[in-house]
Amino acid sequence: MGIENTDDEEDDTSEDEKENEAEIQRLEEQLSINAFDYNCHVDLIKLLKQEGELFRLRKARQKMSELFPLTEEIWLDWLKDEIRLTEEEPNREKVYDLFERATKDYICPDIWLEYAQYSIGGMGSPGGIDKVRSIFERAMTAVGLHMTKGQMLWEAYREFENAILSTVQVGVSVSRRDCISGPPYEMETTYAEYEEWSEQGVADTVVHQYKKALQQMEKCRAFEESLLVSEPPKLAEYQAYIDFELKEGDPPRIQIIFERALAENCLVPDMWTKFTTYLDRQLKIKDLVLSTHERAVRNCPWTMGLWKSYLLALERHGADHQTVSDVFEKALNAGFIQATDYVEIWQAYLDYLRRRVDFKSSKELEEFVFVVGDPSCIIMQIWAKIEALHCKNIQKARELWDSIMTKGNAKYANMWLEYYNLERSYGDPVHCRKALHRAVQCTSDYPEHVCEVLLTFERVEGSLEDWDLAVQKTETRLNRLNEQRAKAAEKEANLARQEEERSEQRRKAKADKKAQKKVQKGTRAGEKRKAEQDDYQDAWNEDSEEHMETETGLFGRNAPPGYKPAPPGAKKAQQGAAATQSQNDDRPELRNDNNSVFISNLTYTLEEPEAQLRTMFETCGPIKQVRPVFSNKGNFKGYCYVQFESPVSVPEALKLDRREVEGRPMFVSPCVDKNKNPDFKVFKYNTSMEKHKIFISGLPFSCTKEQLEEICKSHGTIKDVRLVTYRSGKPKGLAYVEFANETQASQAVLKMDGMDLENNKISVAISNPPRRNMMDKPGSSKPTTDMMPRQVYGSRGRGRTQLSLLPRSLHRQSAPVSKVENGTAAEQIPATAGASADTAGETKALSNSDFARMLLNK
Repeated sequence: MGIENTDDEEDDTSEDEKENEAEIQRLEEQLSINAFDYNCHVDLIKLLKQEGELFRLRKARQKMSELFPLTEEIWLDWLKDEIRLTEEEPNREKVYDLFERATKDYICPDIWLEYAQYSIGGMGSPGGIDKVRSIFERAMTAVGLHMTKGQMLWEAYREFENAILSTVQVGVSVSRRDCISGPPYEMETTYAEYEEWSEQGVADTVVHQYKKALQQMEKCRAFEESLLVSEPPKLAEYQAYIDFELKEGDPPRIQIIFERALAENCLVPDMWTKFTTYLDRQLKIKDLVLSTHERAVRNCPWTMGLWKSYLLALERHGADHQTVSDVFEKALNAGFIQATDYVEIWQAYLDYLRRRVDFKSSKELEEFVFVVGDPSCIIMQIWAKIEALHCKNIQKARELWDSIMTKGNAKYANMWLEYYNLERSYGDPVHCRKALHRAVQCTSDYPEHVCEVLLTFERVEGSLEDWDLAVQKTETRLNRLNEQRAKAAEKEANLARQEEERSEQRRKAKADKKAQKKVQKGTRAGEKRKAEQDDYQDAWNEDSEEHMETETGLFGRNAPPGYKPAPPGAKKAQQGAAATQSQNDDRPELRNDNNSVFISNLTYTLEEPEAQLRTMFETCGPIKQVRPVFSNKGNFKGYCYVQFESPVSVPEALKLDRREVEGRPMFVSPCVDKNKNPDFKVFKYNTSMEKHKIFISGLPFSCTKEQLEEICKSHGTIKDVRLVTYRSGKPKGLAYVEFANETQASQAVLKMDGMDLENNKISVAISNPPRRNMMDKPGSSKPTTDMMPRQVYGSRGRGRTQLSLLPRSLHRQSAPVSKVENGTAAEQIPATAGASADTAGETKALSNSDFARMLLNK
């Protein structure tokens, strides 16, 4: 039995290894397609470590570190694995190089401590002690002021010095530095040790600095305690701490608090911007500034401002041209969110080129280029100014401006005025005049302003003939413009008048229809009270919550948009169909809900609905009957039932849900009696966060599902696209797009949010539908209006007047509300004096003589 169990365990292990290997190959293939999939890198490293594939693991970590800064946990795992490997194959220099790389990603005390402890193992080699001491000194500079973890490094440094008998005095010196410039926490213990070791007592300067450090600790204590009790990433707490240290103005403490904040908020561009700005303006230490800029763009490569600051810092500290060009090329491949970001980074690079160019050499001028995707041609405008100012080549500047105008900018007054100012500064009056004359002819946004500039120019520069020509051209242009505006205003007035006439016709038709309804109701005085009760009952039924999902309680009273009465010839046919339907409904043996689907949201004007729906659903399976629903007058009510021979046809029919029929989406749902299943809902969309799905708003109404899928597929694998529409089929400008995984959805949010689509700025976010209000759910407690006794109201569901014409003495309290079976209050009618109830419980109406008699008795 034991042998059998062992064999089973070996088989299970073998299966697990095969599955892991298959998963490893899948992840490697995915990274070959998209090397910037961060989560894929992490998953691959975990699997390789689990399998013990150390050499493949080293390669995977190396690839990830070339693209991303690694977290403290990943670095420590990597370093420990490499240390174990070097025990079998001694190669300490390789591990030292790896530690150096690790310390550059983030300033982490644990990595520095591991580095120092590893270097202690090499003390026996030539210069080993000096190397250990050098690493400790660098660690003290980098993280010695870390409030919570810096003390570990100071203690390790003291223990190292104490372990070397010949350097006791050095250990005392370390303790002295620790108690006056180390982290405030545990400072009292260090000071006590220093007092014990010091043979000549503690110097006054040390006591003074120790007290100063204690005061600093008291100032920082509140900030440190807030960091201890807050939850990661503690951004607000770090911001407050940084602002405090910036006011204090101690550079080492400012640097260490920034590093602590960035270790937990490495993907916050504003934090990197604040840190690099401080280093650029205050410390100005080349190695520190440039290394921080490099770390910033590695952590937040999508942020154009960080790349721009990096380029400026490289130029400020005298980096060679090849280095600046390489950084610029990396910036272009970083994947900015907006096209204007590319224009701005190009502008920063061209500003750098302009500052370094020798304008006497034509070779360097060849580096200037213009950027595709710059609609305002900002780069070309700067290029033209450089040609005119530095190169003294006004002809080239004019050629560039001709190109700018042919790119669709000739209609803008500000573009012509920019060109005019260039000619005014570096050209001649002849070309200034030509530019303004062209501007008068072409400008469409502010032509009056351009005309005014031309006339002002001729007053200063022109002759009488030039003035007359300018006046003639400006008058002709403005007259033509006024004619165009008058025609546009007349057209707008006609449209407004036509709309007003249509509105008046609609109001008149509505009033006629209302008057016709009043005539049809009958005006006999004896039936007045009964009519009011019937009207109230109709209004009550109109507010019912059951809508077109069951046979009992189908549809509201409102007709769909576009409803028109059927022609007189079709009325008889529809009435005949209604009679046939009534006969079928009276024969329950012909109905089978399990084999049926419910069709709703059809247009009222659908001709021959039975024939059309039978043709549409024949592909789903053999049909037993189609039952369109008609009103008593023979009008189609917009919904029907389709009953199949077999229940296997129902799932196929449900696939036709939302198919468009005469411009409206047709709703297909299971045939369920909601009186028996009150909690049944056809549409059950998720109300929790869906990280693999994005929600898009602000879409143009003309956007189709295919167009949206084409836009989104460049960001990942699309599983489904759903456009949100009204019941009429008109789009709402909203959509849900489902991706294959969360990473692709996150990338789509970053790249698509704020993008312009057919002059619409769309908003994109991870799908997080709001939870449904409990008051909207079936069976939930409703407002207390349902619990109040029903009262007899007028035809609009309210009393004809809110004033009580009944004397106060005749008011009686209503009987207690009694609950009836369907959950609504039973109808109670207050009894009054002189009124008697019959055996059915109905109150007899009072006549005028009854009221007169009661008033006289009173």
